[in-house]
Amino acid sequence: RYIYGGIFSLNDHDTSENFKILLAADELLLQEVVDYLQKYFIDNKSEWMEQHFELVHRTSFQSNSLLELQQFCTNFMANSPEKIFISLDFISLPEKSLVQLIKRDDLQMKEIEVWEHVLKWGLAQNPTLLLDPNTWSDDDFKTMENTLHNCLSLVRFFSLSSKEFIQKVRPYKKLLKRQLYEDLLNSHLDPDSEPTNNISFPRNIKNDKSIDSKIVNNLNIISTISRRIDKMVINSKFDHLRDLYSPYKFKLLLRGSRDGFTPNKFHELCDDILYTVTLIKVKETEEILGGYNPLKWESSFSWGKSKDSFIFSFKNNNAKDVIISNIVNTEYAFFNSPFNGPYFGKDLVIRSPYSKNEVYSDIYCTKNSYEKKIRDTEDQFFIEDYEVFQITK
Repeated sequence: RYIYGGIFSLNDHDTSENFKILLAADELLLQEVVDYLQKYFIDNKSEWMEQHFELVHRTSFQSNSLLELQQFCTNFMANSPEKIFISLDFISLPEKSLVQLIKRDDLQMKEIEVWEHVLKWGLAQNPTLLLDPNTWSDDDFKTMENTLHNCLSLVRFFSLSSKEFIQKVRPYKKLLKRQLYEDLLNSHLDPDSEPTNNISFPRNIKNDKSIDSKIVNNLNIISTISRRIDKMVINSKFDHLRDLYSPYKFKLLLRGSRDGFTPNKFHELCDDILYTVTLIKVKETEEILGGYNPLKWESSFSWGKSKDSFIFSFKNNNAKDVIISNIVNTEYAFFNSPFNGPYFGKDLVIRSPYSKNEVYSDIYCTKNSYEKKIRDTEDQFFIEDYEVFQITK
């Protein structure tokens, strides 16, 4: 009817029939119909396509014209990968589709799971290979490497933890280029090794443990702090390249712009609470300073002892430019006073020296009880905002 009259009605058919019309139009090279129907299905029948995903995915990737449907499928796979691996025979994915999927920054899957599925797909393409790589010959590794040639460079190996690397990657090291494997090994073992400029950042995985902060909007910063709290870091230069680590909930106790910038308000809201993280935004800069106190803040005049505290600085709201300074003189980790806000040794000082009800007026950083400076200058600075969080699992 369309060929002779230039019109047809979608209302005359159910959704399955309309999809067949789309495929027929594609075979007949009726591009105007193809474009219209692709848009129609995406705008109006997305739920039907999700329910019949195997059909839509298979047929769209068999065509060079159904690009919008291909993009729909790839988006769906990236956002809901767990549904795909349940509903779709994953090992039957065309290589083109697999590559498009794992190259995406927004693929909602841990990197170790990406690697495991790539291996699973590769093994399915080579059914004569045994599951255990310890049984593989050099020829077997070469066969697998050729199969995964277009996938290996898209796996973000630097995002893996040390345990994941040792257990899940090292047995397959012959699949990787020698220099890549050496760089990976050094990133986990050598505290002095440096990341190269061509390493991909972790995927942008949505996280339900977001932080209610006006200072930090980069979850990599929270991940870096959390790793330090749990003493997971061997080489901090690679922190920003690892998968997000978010075992903690950050409960906001105080925000200066909301609650005020006085010692009195700090002690009212934060005293007698264990495990706090302080974040400080330096006025007229992109610096974020802060520290971790596993003990209680108090209003009495006293030094707090800790072997687990640390202070830190980030530049440009970027976890890549981090300085972490661990406590060295554990007897003087914190100084409690009714005139002080968060006071880490004499290394990160926030206080109001004359009255606990006055706005902070003595704010600076030096090197004293912690291992290194977190600022280039010891000059006084002003706070744009500061926040104190209690962390819990």
